[in-house]
Amino acid sequence: MNTRSTDSGLYELQINSSRISIIRRFSVTLFYGGSVSVKEGDSVTLPTDVKTNLQEKIRWYFNDFQIAEITGDLRHICTDVQCKDSDERFRDRLKLDNQTGSLTIMNIRTTDSGLYHLQISSIRGKISTKIFMVAVYGFSGVGSDGVSAFVMEEDSVTLYTDVETNQQKGVRWYFQYTFIAEISGDLSYICTDVQCDDSNERFRDRLKLDHQTGSLTIRNIKQTDHGIYELHIISSRRESNHQNFNRRVSEKTFGISVHNVSAAERDEMKRKSAKEGESVTLNSHVTNKQKDLMMWYFNDTLIAEITGDQSKICTDDQCEERFRDRLKLDHQTGSLTITNITNTDSGEYKLQINSSKISIIRSFSVNLSAAVAGIYASVSVVLLLLVASAGLIYSCKFCSRRNYIRRQHNDQCRILDPLLPI
Repeated sequence: MNTRSTDSGLYELQINSSRISIIRRFSVTLFYGGSVSVKEGDSVTLPTDVKTNLQEKIRWYFNDFQIAEITGDLRHICTDVQCKDSDERFRDRLKLDNQTGSLTIMNIRTTDSGLYHLQISSIRGKISTKIFMVAVYGFSGVGSDGVSAFVMEEDSVTLYTDVETNQQKGVRWYFQYTFIAEISGDLSYICTDVQCDDSNERFRDRLKLDHQTGSLTIRNIKQTDHGIYELHIISSRRESNHQNFNRRVSEKTFGISVHNVSAAERDEMKRKSAKEGESVTLNSHVTNKQKDLMMWYFNDTLIAEITGDQSKICTDDQCEERFRDRLKLDHQTGSLTITNITNTDSGEYKLQINSSKISIIRSFSVNLSAAVAGIYASVSVVLLLLVASAGLIYSCKFCSRRNYIRRQHNDQCRILDPLLPI
């Protein structure tokens, strides 16, 4: 089940036999159900806003797996492992409301973060789909569904297409069903945010399209960027007669959840100060172990990377020289600790979290504290005073020497000519 916004509309099923033809019409509508944030260990309910007995079937999906189903006559009800193609992720933690089909997730975990799809089939042939985003407080990174990112403001997120642009007719991106970016296969047409006809200024100067793949990067994420992103890949196929082309659109749905973190809290998380010789930890804020590749950069130089239990620190001579035996990685979270810090460690650090479909970049800054900076400033002042004093002493000695020479010259002149004034 992978319904998209462009699937909305009227569908007809025609059944033909030798004596009779039956046509049945279906209406498909897609809605964004909204997002919800919840603390780990709490419960959350995703509402259907319908009555079960007026529907034919209600189904719930997560990560393309069916996790719950209830029929209007209540003859069939299943949750988690009871459903045919489900896994054990939600074992004994799902509950369906018999009156509405609403889904409750109990004792929620960080791995439950992601997109949930609700499909409602009515007795009259109407099919509606809703998408809900569930975020667990404190969780940051790529969701276990692989298509959702949980970030904070100022982060950057890249959504991958997994195609080559030159092999497609074009690539289009939508946010909450609003057209925000497009690139044609021959690169003759490229637009982002306000350059696109029906877009607005929400993303002004913050969107970037990869010309090779059409992948979309949203820079300097804001709270208003929270929501559903849809990718439409437009391709053309030559028919068997080798003359006509069929236009085909394949689609993917992504979700971005932006944590509501105050500017003061972000500064505390991302901007670090320390005295020389102390240690600084850059917290990834990834709360559970991930299989995704996590890489740390200092001034755009790779200094550490971790995948699962495997990690590498300082893979080049320049990094080894600067951080010799002073970097430590937390294998559970990917957080980076710099020990015995020096003034040469000041600068910008970046954490990049890569999955097959999403990449997240988070920036940090490290500076020496004011106390240490004051010491360096004091040393500079002392050095300046010493230089100034040396110059003054030299000037005084030079003046004294010059006056002495003048006196000697005058004395010699008076010996030769006694009438000269003293």
